[in-house]
Amino acid sequence: MARFSGIPALPDVNVDEWQTAVLGAIKQNVELLTGGRGESDEASRALLKGDLSVSQAGDPKFVQLSARGAGFTVSGASVPALADYVSLLQDVQALAADVAELRTVLNTLVSQLRS
Repeated sequence: MARFSGIPALPDVNVDEWQTAVLGAIKQNVELLTGGRGESDEASRALLKGDLSVSQAGDPKFVQLSARGAGFTVSGASVPALADYVSLLQDVQALAADVAELRTVLNTLVSQLRS
């Protein structure tokens, strides 16, 4: 986690009222973002790049459809060829594996963003 330096208190003398108001607001916002304000839930603390440790999704397993719709006509009905049917099943399994991996990465990211 990153470390931030504390912001000194604002001066009370020789400063215009508007400057005190602007600098005070900036100081409060920076303290909230850096977690320097002491919020118990840290709901306003900024999320830093180093706070995320989710790994990237791997290369997709499904890159193109291998099933071609090849088949036969039997008694007036279209029937897929066994080889084409097997190709389609393999395509669906590869796509399902890709979706599962992406869901895992996304759920990990959401979990890290919430904490």
